[in-house]
Amino acid sequence: MQAGKPVGALAVLMAVLTLATGMLEAASLLALGPVFTAVQTGNTLFLAFGTVGAAGLSVVAPATSLAAFLVGAVAGARVEWRLQEQRFRWFVFALLMEAGMVAVAAVISWGLEPVRSAPSGRHLATVAVLSAAMGLRNVTAMRVSVPDMPTTVVTRAITAFVGGSLLGHDPAFGHTRGATARRAGSVVAMFVGGLIGAACLHHGVPVHILLLTAAGLALLTGLAYLPFPRQIGS
Repeated sequence: MQAGKPVGALAVLMAVLTLATGMLEAASLLALGPVFTAVQTGNTLFLAFGTVGAAGLSVVAPATSLAAFLVGAVAGARVEWRLQEQRFRWFVFALLMEAGMVAVAAVISWGLEPVRSAPSGRHLATVAVLSAAMGLRNVTAMRVSVPDMPTTVVTRAITAFVGGSLLGHDPAFGHTRGATARRAGSVVAMFVGGLIGAACLHHGVPVHILLLTAAGLALLTGLAYLPFPRQIGS
């Protein structure tokens, strides 16, 4: 991250996006797959397990997600770089794109029942659009590069939180108040997002409502950055 960017304010926005990720992964794992849309490490392992027929896992859903994620990441990298070159606010534009894609996924999943056995074509189509959106999101988060807040995984945040704590006492991780807050915020946001998503599905909230909520969070996050100085994509 370049000096001068509002790290504290961006950290709050990235925490909101992390919460949205938790909601999306709840929808994908509990209702559309089981498959991940953001955590492609999980899909890589699902694909490996499914290839040998372990636990009856299918390769179709994780393969669909991986392929769509790659498409989203490639498109995101090309679009965001070009927008930055043209001095457009690529960060805001990327979040609006993400919100639109997740909303499209919500429309595809409208009235869709959670997976009971193998995912249907509509389940897979929903997964594909969500995974493409998360590919875009990963590019966006990596370009913004708020420390400890990648918005789609929390393993590094947990490691840094513990390693830099009084228990770990490793100076390589740092132990500033801001770093600790970001790491804790990343983990808590992912947990809360997953909790909200799982609770909604458990109580019969339709998948498309959950997805529309996540789309709304991405939209609001993008709009919330508009009043800030043009320090991203300017």
